[in-house]
Amino acid sequence: MRSVLAGLDSTVPLSKVRLMDDVLTSAQSRPRFLTLLLSLFSGVALAIAIVGIYGVISYSVARRAREFGLRMALGAQQHDVLRMVLWQGASLTLWGTAIGVIGALLLARLMRSLLFGISATDPATFAGVALVLGVVAVASCYIPARRAMRIVPMDALRHE
Repeated sequence: MRSVLAGLDSTVPLSKVRLMDDVLTSAQSRPRFLTLLLSLFSGVALAIAIVGIYGVISYSVARRAREFGLRMALGAQQHDVLRMVLWQGASLTLWGTAIGVIGALLLARLMRSLLFGISATDPATFAGVALVLGVVAVASCYIPARRAMRIVPMDALRHE
């Protein structure tokens, strides 16, 4: 490269000769690192949310075991108890998602520099994330809901 440029015009200074791939890689390294970091943090946040929702619903089911036993003794079916516990988790999830979407819309301006080819307030992205969080939250409520549904009425009433 140096010899070709010197042959064309020897007065042109030449410094820092690098391949275009190297230039692009160094220019993209910071956004890639920030994207990786945000992805890692969002994965950890999702795991914490799953454990938190599971814990809250599981604690609620344990505290309400007598209530579920009484309901089932009075004629409630297992699927009614399952639906009730899942609805409790879904309502918490709806409130949390609504608050999170509002917060994300307010903080979207901070993310503009990291996004390429998509707006910071893309409705499809917001809907997709809300849907994934909803499905994951209801799935994490399912195990405690199954446990509530299998409560034996006589054992729950006799327990206290």
